[in-house]
Amino acid sequence: MTHTPDTTAPPGRTTPTLPAVPPQPTPTPGTTGTTGTTPPPPPRRTAFAEGIDRLRKAATTEPGRLRIIGAVLAALVVAFGAVTAWQTTGRAAAADDVLTSSQPLSSDAADIYRSLADANTAASSGFLAGGQETAASRDRYEKDIRTAAAKLVNAAANSAPDSPSAATITKLNRLLPEYKGLVERARTYNRQGFPVGGAYLRYANEKMQKEMLPAAEDLYTKENQRLRSDYADATPYPWPAMALGVLALAALAWAQRRTFLRTNRVLNHGLVAATAAATVVLLWLTLGHTLARSHLDDSYDHGVRSLNVLHDARIASLKARGNENLTLVARGAETTKVGDETFDAYDHDFGRDMDALTKGLTRAADLADDDSGARPVDSAVGNMTEWKKRHAAAREQDENGNYQQALDMVIGAKGATGECFDNVDENLATALAHEEREFEQAAGDGRDALAGLPLGAAALAVLGAVGAVLGIGRRLSEYR
Repeated sequence: MTHTPDTTAPPGRTTPTLPAVPPQPTPTPGTTGTTGTTPPPPPRRTAFAEGIDRLRKAATTEPGRLRIIGAVLAALVVAFGAVTAWQTTGRAAAADDVLTSSQPLSSDAADIYRSLADANTAASSGFLAGGQETAASRDRYEKDIRTAAAKLVNAAANSAPDSPSAATITKLNRLLPEYKGLVERARTYNRQGFPVGGAYLRYANEKMQKEMLPAAEDLYTKENQRLRSDYADATPYPWPAMALGVLALAALAWAQRRTFLRTNRVLNHGLVAATAAATVVLLWLTLGHTLARSHLDDSYDHGVRSLNVLHDARIASLKARGNENLTLVARGAETTKVGDETFDAYDHDFGRDMDALTKGLTRAADLADDDSGARPVDSAVGNMTEWKKRHAAAREQDENGNYQQALDMVIGAKGATGECFDNVDENLATALAHEEREFEQAAGDGRDALAGLPLGAAALAVLGAVGAVLGIGRRLSEYR
């Protein structure tokens, strides 16, 4: 039997009534209690801010300050070495391009122009000889065409596919066989005695003078611009690297002075080693680049400038010889008007080319800095003077109706203007070879002055950073 408690009040007593408890509100997220809300938690601090706080706390103790100083010194020395290696690598590469790429390609472009102009001259000389064209004249023409073709292949291999130079090279490769075809037709008709051969030769010369030689000159100009660009990349002083070097040395000097003031120790071996490494890199950078710049400037002033002038003079002599021959080929068929006077077109151009040759030789003589360079130029001046005299005599014979005598005085075996032209060309070739050697010597010395600097700077910077860390570590060991 289950006992049930009696909850009824006994007689005479009443059960007290308890006050009702109001319902409690259900807490919502983000709130506590019954009357208010909890503010949102503060935003999480960034790693950078926390790092700054740790640095501030570390800077309040000497070991912490030493660790910061060691890290800064190592970073400065490594940055100095890295920037030095980066800047000197670019300058060394540009100096190497000057010596092995851009200047040789500039000379190749000049040779293309010279070969084309000389081929045109040889073709006109052979035409004048008619059926008695010599084997030497024919071989000279064929050699010039082969040289031009080979130089064009080399220039194409060393130019970017989408560059302006590549487009010019493509144009010359297209025009060269067209020119050869015109010359061969002129020779064929000339051997058969047909006057139309002269028309074909004049047409070939027009293609050469108005299309091929301007294109070759444009290529020469572009390669010279590339050469100047490489010089501009190789010669500027590496100011950022030098500034970092000075800053690193100043920081190392300050750290050693600070150590001396706190410990009375004169030397800290690690910091001294770091200072020595940074000093060597800075001196190597300054002296090496100064020497490289001096040699490169010398290679330009006494090499490239002389080469450009000599190339221009040689081209002027070739054009003059071609126009001299074409004067006899055309026999007055081509004229030009200057003011109120009418002149033979090719003879007028001959005079213009001889003026250019005179100016070029005068300039080359001024730039020659030794007897080996001046001697062939002086000889070329003498040959040019004699050439002008013989040309004037040949023109007098032609104007008097003595065509054969004039022809013998231009393409004859002895005492002809062709002899003077050959001597001018030979002397200019000798002067060019001398200036090429001068350029290669100076440019090679400039490039070699930077040899090993990028790698050496990087290695010494790493050693300097290690020395700075070890030097500061030695001070830290005193606090353990």
